Amino acid sequence: MKSRRIFVGYTKNNYNYPCKIACNFANKKFLGGLEPFFQKGFQDKMKAGIVGLGLIGGSLAKAYKAAGWEVYVCNRTRTTVDYAILSGTAEGVLDETTLPLCDIVHVSLYPDASIEYLKDNAPYFNKDGIVTDACGTKRKICEVGFALAKEHGFTFVGGHPMAGTHFSGYKYSRATMFNNASMILVPPVFDDITLLDRVKQLLAPLGLKKVAVTNAENHDKMIAYTSQLAHVVSNAYIKSPSAQSHKGYSAGSFRDLTRVAWLNERMWTELFLENGDYLADEIELVAKNLQAYADAIRANDAEKLESLLREGRIAKELSDN
Repeated sequence: MKSRRIFVGYTKNNYNYPCKIACNFANKKFLGGLEPFFQKGFQDKMKAGIVGLGLIGGSLAKAYKAAGWEVYVCNRTRTTVDYAILSGTAEGVLDETTLPLCDIVHVSLYPDASIEYLKDNAPYFNKDGIVTDACGTKRKICEVGFALAKEHGFTFVGGHPMAGTHFSGYKYSRATMFNNASMILVPPVFDDITLLDRVKQLLAPLGLKKVAVTNAENHDKMIAYTSQLAHVVSNAYIKSPSAQSHKGYSAGSFRDLTRVAWLNERMWTELFLENGDYLADEIELVAKNLQAYADAIRANDAEKLESLLREGRIAKELSDN
């Protein structure tokens, strides 16, 4: 088999913080170097296995198929698998006979179900391939995934694609879902550039703009704030009785703040509880900040209110820069 190595940028902030690696997949010169790898470089087509055909899993399957890969799929409901095969997205079923053929396997299930899948299928994964996941939290699944990989001789790399919509299900999936999006990777070690290089090649069909590398602890701490807290605040905000009479009184700010209130409550409950330590801290902090605004308004304290608003504006400017 021909070499699949490419050059990637590498930075390391300091010895006490996980290295972060970013690669601009939008760079045409970079993609041009990968074209032989995906189009002509091998006698056999590259093969991807997709576990779970919801919004994310379905989009992964369609993206790999659009890039010319062979795709094998499995799902809780067989009708969705049959539809994916009949519609040309997949070649066949992902099972113990096709798992060993896959260059990469994406496990796109709820966290607990993803862990069970890894445990049940660990003996069948391709020893030369990569197994990754799409869970929104990383500590629990990476602990299990790394241990299973060591025991059974495959390579597990935690993954979290930063893309999606408030809709769910295969019918809303699309091949372009990950175009110009970010992917967070949690590898077993941070100094294996060959591994990270290889994973990024296998992710190239997704059209990602950036790949960030961190550890599971840092991932979950940041996601508690950037994603999970936003869903909690949105979900709580829409519970105001005023929301039922908003038409004619609302515009962009209302739509922006309420968009992710429309969520899959079963999946997000699992994610919130798995990351409960970090998420509860963030919720308590935002509640404390909101109370400060309420206190200033009830006291008719213009100076205090203006100060709070100024602090928020400056914080936004700093975060954007």
